Amino acid sequence: MKIALGLLTALAAAAAGAAGLDTSKITISGETNRSALSYQPGDEMVYTFKADLNGQPADGLFLSWKRRGDDGKTESGRSPADQPLVVRTSLDRPGFVSVDATLTDADGKAIRHLFTNQAGQAKSRTITFYGGTGVQAETLTDCGEPADFDAFWAKQKQRLAAVPFKDGVTLKKVKTVNGVDIYAVSIPCAGPRPVTGYLQIPVDAQPKSLPGLVTFRGYGTGIQQPPKTADRRYLKLDINAHGQELGREPEYYREFFKSIRSGKYNYAFDPEQNADPERAFFNGMALRVLRALEYVKSRPEWNGRDLVASGGSQGGLQTMWAAALDPDVTVARPSVTWCCDLAGTAKKQRISGPWRLEYVPALDYYDPVFMAKRISKARVDITRAGLGDYTCPPSGLAVCYNNLATPRKSIRWVQGSSHGFVPEKSEVILWRTSGDAGQ
Repeated sequence: MKIALGLLTALAAAAAGAAGLDTSKITISGETNRSALSYQPGDEMVYTFKADLNGQPADGLFLSWKRRGDDGKTESGRSPADQPLVVRTSLDRPGFVSVDATLTDADGKAIRHLFTNQAGQAKSRTITFYGGTGVQAETLTDCGEPADFDAFWAKQKQRLAAVPFKDGVTLKKVKTVNGVDIYAVSIPCAGPRPVTGYLQIPVDAQPKSLPGLVTFRGYGTGIQQPPKTADRRYLKLDINAHGQELGREPEYYREFFKSIRSGKYNYAFDPEQNADPERAFFNGMALRVLRALEYVKSRPEWNGRDLVASGGSQGGLQTMWAAALDPDVTVARPSVTWCCDLAGTAKKQRISGPWRLEYVPALDYYDPVFMAKRISKARVDITRAGLGDYTCPPSGLAVCYNNLATPRKSIRWVQGSSHGFVPEKSEVILWRTSGDAGQ
């Protein structure tokens, strides 16, 4: 029986390079001959893609495809958009195959559709189906961790402990939303900058009454604004990754975000800086993660039992640090976790995309696949792993999940999903090891 993989729906009525074509009415669907993660070495994988132009002429339009795999092989081709596209492939070892199908014109230029994101920004993207299949993904392993991994983190915790914070915290009430007071907070920390973010406390919160929740953000240099909504169920702290001051003028942020670059590199991407694990940008970020957790635990409203960490992409990376380095974390909810198995491309030729740090051995101290081995009690629910996501490749997410020491874990694989896109309809595969994980 064939398994429906997904549906990509264009979100606007115009597309660059496709005069007269209404991209809002175009979809690409796909299916495989078996469930995406059920293949064995050498099994034939059959992808079938179809473009639905919703009655519009297909003249000059094609489905162009590209196959990549952890075997190092690359293939590509195209077929007329008014015909089904069938791609047959296989993989002779444990790992993943990526097959993407994109709507293009006769010159091979991708048709793009325009849309408005949740922030009201005009965006465009190709009309692409991001397919993926795996062979024995549950057997994938890491490339080996530093011998002094635990000693390194013991030293970092000593550095953090040497910087007291309780008398240096600043709280400024910003507003009250739905019975929740929201404060701008700055917390002293080891490293170059403090922890900064927004703290939410229900106005009627009693001592020891609330579970703690610390949330982390994806990669970027956006200005953190006070939240528009609030959740009365938690004592919640949402921190930014950088420790910038809050509520400042635009000029401050322009200069601040310039200052955290390293030469020609965006923050965290400089391989020379990353060669020293204590100089790496991630070092200060990780210390701020630990201090944020420590602060929430110091609040009188925390119930002393429940501590949740959550975030996506770079926020997922920080969530894994939180759960591995603070044994008081009880639940971790990382999504499309960034920087898993950074050595995998260099050492095992696993495929990845362009938005990836250049591997240097010092980055192993921050890799979630090694953090996973230190999470033995907290429940870890990886809420999304995209089978077409090569910003955070599925091989890395698989290794991360396989390495988790906790018996309470789950991972939700989404077919047709790239890093920032989730199809309206898709095959979803859930791995889990206990009855309460993922609930």
